[in-house]
Amino acid sequence: MKDLTPRKEDLDPIEIASRDEIAALQLTRLKWSLKHAYENVPHYRKSFDAAGVHPDDLKQLSDLSKFPFTVKSDLRENYPFGMFAVPREKVARIHASSGTTGKPTVVGYTHNDISIWAEVMARSIRASGTRPGDVVHVAYGYGLFTGGLGAHYGAERLGATVVPASGGMTARQVTLIEDFGAHTIMVTPSYMLSILDEYRAQGLDPRKSPLQVGIFGAEPWTNAMRAEIEDAFDMHAVDIYGLSEVMGPGVANECVETKDGLHIWEDHFYPEIIDPETGAVLPDGEKGELVFTSLSKEAFPIVRYRTRDLTRLLPGTARSMRRMEKITGRSDDMMILRGVNVFPTQIEEQILAVEGLAPHFQIELTQEGRMDAMTIHVEMLSADLGDDLRTNASRQLCDRIKDVVGVTVRVNATAPGGVARSQGKAVRIVDHRQKG
Repeated sequence: MKDLTPRKEDLDPIEIASRDEIAALQLTRLKWSLKHAYENVPHYRKSFDAAGVHPDDLKQLSDLSKFPFTVKSDLRENYPFGMFAVPREKVARIHASSGTTGKPTVVGYTHNDISIWAEVMARSIRASGTRPGDVVHVAYGYGLFTGGLGAHYGAERLGATVVPASGGMTARQVTLIEDFGAHTIMVTPSYMLSILDEYRAQGLDPRKSPLQVGIFGAEPWTNAMRAEIEDAFDMHAVDIYGLSEVMGPGVANECVETKDGLHIWEDHFYPEIIDPETGAVLPDGEKGELVFTSLSKEAFPIVRYRTRDLTRLLPGTARSMRRMEKITGRSDDMMILRGVNVFPTQIEEQILAVEGLAPHFQIELTQEGRMDAMTIHVEMLSADLGDDLRTNASRQLCDRIKDVVGVTVRVNATAPGGVARSQGKAVRIVDHRQKG
C-alpha cells in the first residue's frame, strides 16, 4: 500500500491547533449553541427549565453535564419539524431515518449547515488519503439516508471527481470502479464484502484494482475486518463515523497514517462519554456511551444526544483533536444470551479467525422452552471444501465463541451465497424470540 499521509500544509489549521485553542473555540460555540437551542426550540426550553438550568449557567465546558440529555424518542415525539430552530422555509434540505421501528427521525439543514457538513466530510476524506483530482466512487445509498449525499458533497468540496454510484447492481459497481479508475470507495463494510465477492465471481484480481482507499462507515466493523479487506484489495481501509441526528457522516474519521481510532472534529461536535446506566460523565479513557452536542448547527441543534454507541475517548495522535476508539457495538444492539452480553462484532472477530470461513454472517436468536438459543449462519469460502472441512470449521467457531465470548452457540456453515447479502447496512441479528 502507498503512503498516502496528507501534507501538513494541506490540513485545516484547527486540526493541529493546541488543545487550549480548541477548548476556547468549543466554549464560545457551545454557549452560542445552547442559547440558540433554548431560544428557538420549545423542546429544549421545556427540558432545560425542567432541569433548572439555563444557557447562561455554562461557564466552562464541564458545566455541560448539568444539562439534560436528548434521546431518539424526543425527536420522534416532535415529528416532523418540532426540533427545528429555524423557520421551515429556511431549511435547505431534510433527511430522515427509515422509521422501521416507529416514526422516522427527521433532521434539517440550512445552507450554512450543508456547507459545514461538506467541510468536515472533505476533511475526513483527505485524512483518509484522498487528494483533489482523485476519483471517488460513492456506493452509499442516496436519498433520505445521509450517507450518499454527505459523501458526495464532501468529495466535491475536496476537489475530487465523484462517481455517484449509490448502492445495488454489484456487477455494475465493479465495472465502474475498473473503467473509471476509482482511487477511493465510500461504502458500508458489509457491502464492500459483496463487491469483493463480485470481483472474484468475474475472475478479477481485487489486488490489481485501482482502489487505494476505502472509507467505511454506517455500521460497526472490526480491525480483523480491516485486515481482511486491506489484504484482499491491497488498499487502505479507514473508519468514518457519523449519524444523522448529529450531522451525518463526517463527525469523526480515522487518519490513514495511524489508523488508531477516529479523530473527532471537535470544532463542530463536542463529545462526552457517560455511564449508560447512571448518565454520569466518565473521564477520557473509560469506556461508555458516546454523547454529542453540536457546536455550529443552525437548523437542527442537538444537545447531549445519546448515540447508544459504545466507545471511549483518547488523546489525539495524528491530529490535536481527541480520538474515539472504533465502535465495538451499540447498547441497543447488545444481545443477552443466558446472562452473557454479546455484540455482533465479537462474533465477527471469531469468524475471521477460522480458516475456510467467509466474512458473511447472520445471527439468529430463538427460544427453546425457557432458554434462549443462538445460531450463527456463516458461509464456507469455497464450494469445493468438503464436509469434513465444513464440520471442522463449524466446530472451531463454536469453540472459539465459547472460549472468548462465553456462550454456547450452534453454527450453520452453508455453501457460498447462503447468507443474505447487504447492499447497504447489514442485518446482523434476526430475533425470533417471543417478546414480553
